[in-house]
Amino acid sequence: MNYNSVMEKIKQSKIKGTFYSADVNELKSLIDSFKKENNFPYEYKARCTIVPHAGLIYSGNLAYKGIFQLDCSIKNLFIFAPAHRVPFLGISIPDYDFFETTFGKIKINKDYNEALINEFNAKYNNEAFEFEHSIEIQLPIIQSIFDDVKITPVLIGNENPDIIQKIIEKYYSDKTNGFIISSDLSHFLKNDDAIKVDNYTANLIEMLETKNCSHELACGMTGILGLIKFADKNNFSLIRIDMKNSSAAGGDKKSVVGYGAWMLYEGEKNEFIKKYYSNFLINLAKRAVRSKFERIEEPLSFANVFLEMGASFVTIEKAGCLRGCIGSIIAHRPLIEDIISNARNAAFNDPRFYPVKKEELDELSFAISLLSEPKKMTFKDEEDLLEQIVQNKDGIIIKDKNHQAVYLPSVWEQLPDKKEFLYSLKQKAGLKRDYFSPTFEAYRFYSEYIKNL
Repeated sequence: MNYNSVMEKIKQSKIKGTFYSADVNELKSLIDSFKKENNFPYEYKARCTIVPHAGLIYSGNLAYKGIFQLDCSIKNLFIFAPAHRVPFLGISIPDYDFFETTFGKIKINKDYNEALINEFNAKYNNEAFEFEHSIEIQLPIIQSIFDDVKITPVLIGNENPDIIQKIIEKYYSDKTNGFIISSDLSHFLKNDDAIKVDNYTANLIEMLETKNCSHELACGMTGILGLIKFADKNNFSLIRIDMKNSSAAGGDKKSVVGYGAWMLYEGEKNEFIKKYYSNFLINLAKRAVRSKFERIEEPLSFANVFLEMGASFVTIEKAGCLRGCIGSIIAHRPLIEDIISNARNAAFNDPRFYPVKKEELDELSFAISLLSEPKKMTFKDEEDLLEQIVQNKDGIIIKDKNHQAVYLPSVWEQLPDKKEFLYSLKQKAGLKRDYFSPTFEAYRFYSEYIKNL
């Protein structure tokens, strides 16, 4: 008998045969079907993802999408998951060497245990892991995607999300580390209600908003909040991969569980969209205008990031001259709807121009500006405001009583002088060039500018 094998402490599965199949071929066939059903549109590979943790027939497809987006060079995966069975304070780790699934053993990376105990007050608590599904359900998917990876499982009890943020911060600089936040969304609502609630939760996650993120919205909210705080601190973004609920698999719409998957992007969301989807957006704007005159048969296929709330401006030019420009300053609808609506309004409803005609279509060029959330500026007078404005970078909104106007950052090309930029913006708002008052407001925003193909 091998001495080492005798000393191994293996966490035997208590959910095999219920949450996922105990038959190797059946489980492999199910997970293979997840890959075949998805085209995985994102070229970007992440280091952190949020995925659901229900039975694989319900949420496995979505969990696979999320875990598949992780960088394949990752050698250790932290898995943060809520404890459903055993209540405790703080965070717990297992005193095992391996977890075992239908696919065999997966090694626990115990090298991090001492730091988790000493720095983050983690406790060994095998009892909490005994019947817990929220970590183990991820393991067959991980085993099917990664050839050589260890796991660092962390169950979250009654704990402050700052601990999760700090753990991610400590280990994120090592690019061999990856992170999975395990969480379902709403629980046991009617389908229509669940969709509304889960869309609300998704918007909070994507806006990196922590204020209204309650545990009623997601069972793994502590882990989600820790990741949101980490993303916000580092100017990272959470990109939606997909959302659905249990009715998609079970058919029952009277009581459903919501699922969502997001990946962490090391930069701003609009930067991500510009980098990977510029061609799509220009074609989307063209299609929106062309559809006014032509029936377009092919269905529109798009990535779920375009279902996130977004604000955009669509600019149309003809022979280098402005032909229409309409946009949204504040994100109030899914970005894909915003761009389609703004493209059509720029073409047909800009009051400065007559509507675009069919014979003009081939002569038009399009540009799209993706706007960040405006931030109010604080200043004591006009000189202070001018000092704060960053030339060639800032978009500016001004307001005073019933007067309002906006200039996109692209306007700097025509008005490179700060004073002329501001004076012209005042005139656009119906104010005099030298106007200023105690109620004068200014807001700064940024944009990603995408030009015609």
